[in-house]
Amino acid sequence: MTEDPWRTLTLDARLQWALSPELPEVYRPFLLTEQWMQTRCYFARRADLRLEEVAVLAADGDYVIRLCIAKRPDLTAEQVGVFCQDQAPNVRYAIARNPLLTQVQRTQLLADADELVRQAAAKGPRPSKERCRPGQAPLLR
Repeated sequence: MTEDPWRTLTLDARLQWALSPELPEVYRPFLLTEQWMQTRCYFARRADLRLEEVAVLAADGDYVIRLCIAKRPDLTAEQVGVFCQDQAPNVRYAIARNPLLTQVQRTQLLADADELVRQAAAKGPRPSKERCRPGQAPLLR
């Protein structure tokens, strides 16, 4: 039986691969379910995520990962709608600034139970930006 190549990597190596511009194809599926939050978070912020990867991370059980995804410019209308209803106010805050939000959704978030979500919705859209440090893949912030 062949050992899982991801399982043998140290936490530092996993984090480096999550940020690497030359991420091996074999590691991508493992990063979707990576146990270390920081590593999965960096992977979720990659600008080069595939639509199916975005979909998996958009449904992540951890709100920090959903927050990272809610800022993306490549969400489907359905994903935007789900984020507007997210149980975590931090996720609703992030989606409230996303330019993909419809006016109906913005109006909904302007009446959100959380004051910070209402403030974010009132500020209006804030396009995501890419940051690319030397030796790393571009990340969305």
